[in-house]
Amino acid sequence: MTFSSTQKPGKHHDYHLLPDSESALPAETTDLKNGGRIREGASHVLANKAESHKHKLLKGAPVHRKAYLNKYALGGAILASTNSILLGYDIGVMSGAVLYIRENMNISSTQIEILVGSLNVCSLIGSLASGKTSDWIGRRYTIILAAATFLIGALLMGLAPSFLFLMAGRVVAGIGVGFSLMIAPVYVAELSPALTRGFLTSLPEVFINLGILLGYIANYTLSGLPQHINWRLMLGLAAFPAIIVALGVLVMPESPRWLVVKGRISEAREVLIKTSETKEEAELRLAEILKAASFLYKSPDDSSSLGQAGSSSNWHGQGVWKELLLSPSRPIRRIVIAALGVNFFMQASGNDAVVYYSPEVFRDAGIHNKKQLVGVTVIMGITKTLFVLVSAFFLDRFGRRPLLLLGSAGMAISLAGLGLGSKYLEYSNNTPGWAIALCVVAVCAAASFFSIGLGPITWVYSSEIFPLRLRAQGSSLAISVNRLVSGLVAMTFLSISREITFGGMFFALAGIMVVGTIFFYYCLPETKGKSLEEIEALFDDEVCENPKALVS
Repeated sequence: MTFSSTQKPGKHHDYHLLPDSESALPAETTDLKNGGRIREGASHVLANKAESHKHKLLKGAPVHRKAYLNKYALGGAILASTNSILLGYDIGVMSGAVLYIRENMNISSTQIEILVGSLNVCSLIGSLASGKTSDWIGRRYTIILAAATFLIGALLMGLAPSFLFLMAGRVVAGIGVGFSLMIAPVYVAELSPALTRGFLTSLPEVFINLGILLGYIANYTLSGLPQHINWRLMLGLAAFPAIIVALGVLVMPESPRWLVVKGRISEAREVLIKTSETKEEAELRLAEILKAASFLYKSPDDSSSLGQAGSSSNWHGQGVWKELLLSPSRPIRRIVIAALGVNFFMQASGNDAVVYYSPEVFRDAGIHNKKQLVGVTVIMGITKTLFVLVSAFFLDRFGRRPLLLLGSAGMAISLAGLGLGSKYLEYSNNTPGWAIALCVVAVCAAASFFSIGLGPITWVYSSEIFPLRLRAQGSSLAISVNRLVSGLVAMTFLSISREITFGGMFFALAGIMVVGTIFFYYCLPETKGKSLEEIEALFDDEVCENPKALVS
């Protein structure tokens, strides 16, 4: 599999293959002692060497090269992204399970809303804790922690004898979901080469959609079982992916950027060599990471004098929240606004609520048979999965902005069409087939445009725009906003729809997506083809004050 990449002279690009790059690197950077820790001045020599290499290339001819998909990076990305199946499966399976839980436990619509939305609200806890946790114990072990937490939650839900017991399972599973949503994109982004990072970092969303589809299929397959058994199996089956994820993570490499922060340079180099096309490219990637890790020292002229973190191995993300929220620089403030904004609009679009309550939406549209309701959701799941794959394969070719703008604008139109169909059915004395078809097509179209744009790109963008020192906890903050908004929408969707009707709700969501499209156009610069260490510069004053620079 290859991804074409045509680069132009005069622009800043990454990982150019230089035959003399390895030989030009100083000896002290290729044979680090004391357990592979950073020796005095090594990081700055490497960083300066990387910069000189890039300047040399910028003076040369255009570079035309294809970015080959590294198998080692792909394997790590797939294993990490498998964690996302757990959230997707829960979203898909709950849409059908609630039909049977409502009748079996005789609970109200309000209790259904609390049951569905509680997982998203409680995932806020996992999201907030995941950043600091991953800075402390590493990305790999955080993924294992996420899978183990969800496993416990799935077992509690499947064996629940009462509504309160079921809610306890949702709370525990929600914490696991919060961990997995933050750590999977961050880990994949830190592992991936720049030219294929878009595809690899979108894999968590691919697996979320695959999980949704599996949830729909489980609903359809198990719906014929007795009512007191089918929903328990639907929810309890989520334990099996969690076990597979926990075992698969054991063979994954650690993030090279986290290894550098901990001073384990030799291990980081080994991972980079395996995830790069050549050893020279790996050395250049290491040089950029070491330069980004210079925040571990008091000043660039005194790398032997450690800053307030004490040493690289003792740094666990101290001072990050202060820099993010209390005293951010102008570029950091723009990064935070961009990350929080894209996560807010991802969930304010109402996509998760539409997926959770799609049977309710289709029932309101005139489809009343439970088997047919679940069958229509399977069609929607297949559609979402196909389109997220399309987005994943084209992210590194067309970039983040075009697909994001296409997806959000398409969602606005689709939701407006869904509102129109719902309003017509509301005031119609009968249920014409064309209006039902319009609602079904509009729901599938909204889900498809979400899978093209906001679905995968939110995870990609949130995980790549923060600088190394802020990435884990910055992504944690962004995903927390994501989960909070998702929970609020899921817990109020039916109540608001009862007040203003489904048609009114969908028109409101369409208006939100119009505002979101405008925000994306003005606030989100293109990051395609940039290394993680270069992206911070895209939010500098001179770039943000020039609108044309956003798309360059």
